[in-house]
Amino acid sequence: MTTERVAVIGTGPAALMAAEVITGAGLGVDIYEAMPSAGRKVLMAGKSGLNISHTGSQKDFAAQYQDHDGRLRGCLKAFGPEAVVQWMDGLGMPAHTGPTGRIFPQSMKASPLLRAWLRRLQGRGARLHLKHRWAGWDAWGALVFTAPEGQVVIRPAATVFALGGGSWRRLGSDGEWTAPFAEAGIPVTRFRPSNCGFLVDWSDRMRDAFAGAPVKGVRLSAAGRETREELTITARGVESGGVYTLSAPLRDAIETEGSATLWLDLLPDLEASEIARRLAAAPAKQSLSNRLRKALNLTGVKAALLFECADRAALKQPEDAAKAIKALPMRLTGTAPLDEAISTAGGVAWDALDTNFMLTGKPGHFCAGEMIAWDAPTGGYLITACMATGRAAGAGVLAWLARERSGVSRQL
Repeated sequence: MTTERVAVIGTGPAALMAAEVITGAGLGVDIYEAMPSAGRKVLMAGKSGLNISHTGSQKDFAAQYQDHDGRLRGCLKAFGPEAVVQWMDGLGMPAHTGPTGRIFPQSMKASPLLRAWLRRLQGRGARLHLKHRWAGWDAWGALVFTAPEGQVVIRPAATVFALGGGSWRRLGSDGEWTAPFAEAGIPVTRFRPSNCGFLVDWSDRMRDAFAGAPVKGVRLSAAGRETREELTITARGVESGGVYTLSAPLRDAIETEGSATLWLDLLPDLEASEIARRLAAAPAKQSLSNRLRKALNLTGVKAALLFECADRAALKQPEDAAKAIKALPMRLTGTAPLDEAISTAGGVAWDALDTNFMLTGKPGHFCAGEMIAWDAPTGGYLITACMATGRAAGAGVLAWLARERSGVSRQL
């Protein structure tokens, strides 16, 4: 079937923003989703509050991303946190900014926002096709879908791919689109876990006593970056919070060196000299555990981490113990499995896209969102960039169709 409508494949933030731009220009859009319902990954992300963006200067915001030749930064300049808040207001979903600068809908939930967004798109004439999995192109370049009624083949006026990365397979983000892209000669870089957990060779005591325990009130650092977020001990390592924020440099170090070091400051509000003074003032007859508890209130999982990761000999003298407390090395031996990562780095290579996010080898086909090879931490940065690239791809579709139709008019 040949249609003058535009196909958007996916129902995440990138796909829906592309559909919004295109329908806003009065063009028809067909939105295709492989799963039985729309937006499953964003709904999962919003279970504890949909962190949709983050405040901060444009420079600080852009610095959170691994960019390529400025194109992603350009998208974020055109559609950053302020634009996200304005867009939410227009959707009837006022924003709420938390104490750390994270931006949420006032309702905190993803489902009301997603429902309102889909209603607006459908009111503009967009059609949603569920259980339609894109399977590739046929010999004539048409899109092929597997659907409940069998194989569906369409040739739309243009196509936006927003198929996500390679994690959370059960929510539809399975990365299977990479096979037909590779067959078509489109450069795709391998997926790598991002915003992920890491493996640590815990002792049996650490694993048995503290798996699931949060570690609060710490400073984490790696590769010159640091954060005051917490982390969580797991049976096989660490995850959440600051671990996700620092996941990119930690992952890169593991890939190049075989392991990585996450540095913990267990008492970030005390100077090393004060820690040493308090320990030195404690009665020498007390055990180290008691001195840590009474002099520093260092107990539970924090004390366990100190004994687990520090050289025991370095804890005998107050000055050496203070150094260990302020810079405790945790050795990470690997990343958690790719499918468990919140997001993935890798995907369609930037060199495969023009400035309008169109595939250079396939005119009329555009890409947006996490399926492109960029990387960012959680905290609203991921969703904002997905929306920004979706907006850019949607605008690219409009510009390309205008040129194509202008060329046809001149020929006539």
